[in-house]
Amino acid sequence: MYAIVNIAGQQFKVAKDQHLFVHRLQGEEGASIEFDNVLLAENGGSFTIGTPNVAGAKVSAKILSHLKGDKVIVFKKKRRKGYKKKNGHRQQFTKIQITGITL
Repeated sequence: MYAIVNIAGQQFKVAKDQHLFVHRLQGEEGASIEFDNVLLAENGGSFTIGTPNVAGAKVSAKILSHLKGDKVIVFKKKRRKGYKKKNGHRQQFTKIQITGITL
């Protein structure tokens, strides 16, 4: 059994007991959350496709931790002009564990 769910603007294929890194979510560590924006669900070979969402389907998850991703360096330069700009960025993520899928 798996589902395709929209979490924080991104689509993920999720199954029970799977760990995911998603964009930062509101909530404390250890809290449980539910996502009702299920786009597709598969159960034993039968598919249910939503228009746009599957009615009554929910994915429940547990927040494991909040963390930051790797640093990305942004470097801009224009040759022969003396222009150089260096910036860095670290994306904030939330690690979640899928606890169940209900249809």
